[in-house]
Amino acid sequence: MSYALNVGEALGIAWLTYLVTHNQDSPWLYLGAIILGCFVLAPVNFRYSRVFLLYWLSPKIHYQSYLDTDDIPGKS
Repeated sequence: MSYALNVGEALGIAWLTYLVTHNQDSPWLYLGAIILGCFVLAPVNFRYSRVFLLYWLSPKIHYQSYLDTDDIPGKS
């Protein structure tokens, strides 16, 4: 899931870079912008890739509170 988000972010950053600079000659401009943007957006990507995976791609998995026995006092 994080790979798909990274690809989408890279395409979006490349498109925004083109809109701002209108430069078609330098691949280094796009490469630098994409790498910098992916590093800046890494925490967002980390969080939302897990959210998408848990809630959208595994809809039949639900929290079962009766299995959580670590917090019951007196039970070892």
